[in-house]
Amino acid sequence: MISDTIENRHFYTLLSPRIKMALDYLGTTDFSALEPGRYDVDGDRIFALVQEYKTIPMEMGKWECHQQYIDIQYIVEGTEQIGFANRDKMDVMIEYNPTHDITFLKGEGNYVTFTKGCFGIFFTHDAHQPKVAPGNGPGQVKKVVVKILAV
Repeated sequence: MISDTIENRHFYTLLSPRIKMALDYLGTTDFSALEPGRYDVDGDRIFALVQEYKTIPMEMGKWECHQQYIDIQYIVEGTEQIGFANRDKMDVMIEYNPTHDITFLKGEGNYVTFTKGCFGIFFTHDAHQPKVAPGNGPGQVKKVVVKILAV
């Protein structure tokens, strides 16, 4: 897992051409006017999911991981915590669903607080628990999750 601000995206563009394209998209797009939904960047290889929701208590959060896609989670407005852990240290709660590219897990991990302009890159070996309310309680968040085909 990588955590940083969008201003520092240039440090990570050498990871892969797809990650570079996704980070450039995040750094140059005005998301304030975009409605929630899917936006293609490079077809099914790279696409963005614009989301708006209220953060939830940690105990209501779900640990997840993916096999086909890397996530870049970028906060447009608001604050949330995102948990992270190596998926090999977690127990499978719900088996992998290839249609939705998701496995639900249980276990424990560490948390990073993400604020406006922050992003996290979650690779296929990273379990993550998004949408967690920070210590000051639930709040409204607008977030973009860019899905990057890992293979």
